[in-house]
Amino acid sequence: MAQSKMKELAQYGQSVWLDYIDRPLLETGKLASMIGNGLRGMTSNPTIFNNAIGSSSDYDEKIKELKAAGKTTFEIYDDLTVKDIQDAADHFKGVYEETNGLDGYVSLEIDPQIANEADEQITEGLRLFEKVNRPNVMIKVPSTEAGIPVIEELIANGVNVNATLIFSLRQYEEVAKAYYRGLRRRTADGLDLSGIRSVASVFVSRVDTAVDKLIDAKLAEETDDGQKEKLQSLKGKAAIANSRIIFKQWKALLSGDEVAALEGKNASIQRVLWASTGTKSPDYSDIKYVSELIASPTVNTLPEKTLNAFLDHGEVQEAFVDDSQGALDIVKDLKGFGIDIHAVCDDLLVKGVAAFDDAFTELSASIEKKAAELSSVQ
Repeated sequence: MAQSKMKELAQYGQSVWLDYIDRPLLETGKLASMIGNGLRGMTSNPTIFNNAIGSSSDYDEKIKELKAAGKTTFEIYDDLTVKDIQDAADHFKGVYEETNGLDGYVSLEIDPQIANEADEQITEGLRLFEKVNRPNVMIKVPSTEAGIPVIEELIANGVNVNATLIFSLRQYEEVAKAYYRGLRRRTADGLDLSGIRSVASVFVSRVDTAVDKLIDAKLAEETDDGQKEKLQSLKGKAAIANSRIIFKQWKALLSGDEVAALEGKNASIQRVLWASTGTKSPDYSDIKYVSELIASPTVNTLPEKTLNAFLDHGEVQEAFVDDSQGALDIVKDLKGFGIDIHAVCDDLLVKGVAAFDDAFTELSASIEKKAAELSSVQ
């Protein structure tokens, strides 16, 4: 019965995507089985590819072959990742068709080393979309200041976009505006909107990790028992509160006349996607960021470990059963203790971009080393 929970979530209005990719998943029939059980999409990022390619021998023969063909380190990386994305997209083709383009997407991230270069990201996003050459691929764009115009430009050019590394309400609002600006530009040019999809990926668990660390520091200094109790009660609350506030804004934008007008021209809404949903603290439920984020219509992209845990002991039921005032109160209470969630989110964005940059650098070094070692073996 547990295997049907992904389908139950889909029927409720939340699509489950897998936050992982590697060759064995694609080649052993495992992904096909997961899709049969209700999996509706897949995301990747530089860290995932670093683990898949750099930490295994699964890609060694292909690396050796590409090196022998005279490919550079980046070209090897590019060919390996694009092939994985193409194969995964082909696996999800049925989902894409059955859901009329709502789901069945696989995401590929733009090189994080150009995350602060808008023009370069636009060029790279267009190149990747063309090279993958699948209607159900999404190009991941980091939601930095430089990334906002990239999102708009790619949407205007008919590219599906996964706007990633969203932590704050401000970021979300800018991403949503960029999406709808891109659609308006297409309508002004008389172009079709029906085939374009986008998600806004809101990162969740990292917010609790950062805020809880600040709370622990405050607890170490606080002498008043009442204040200590209140501080303690705020642990593990910031991430869901932040997510609920963003989802409230999503609903507000959706009810506006401008969005309604675009929907009348066959535009699709930009769904919120919950990302970074693996539980990092042993103090919390291993499915905290699944159970507490069940809302329609959304996407939740899960690491395999978290997905398996939810299939084992999760329940499909609405998480946002009351209004968002409680979430606003949590943010206000944190502010009263000198913890500004907006500042925390800004810091997390900087760290998130740096982490993906580091993973990409590490992966490039690993590919270069593997290529050299493998090419020397006769």
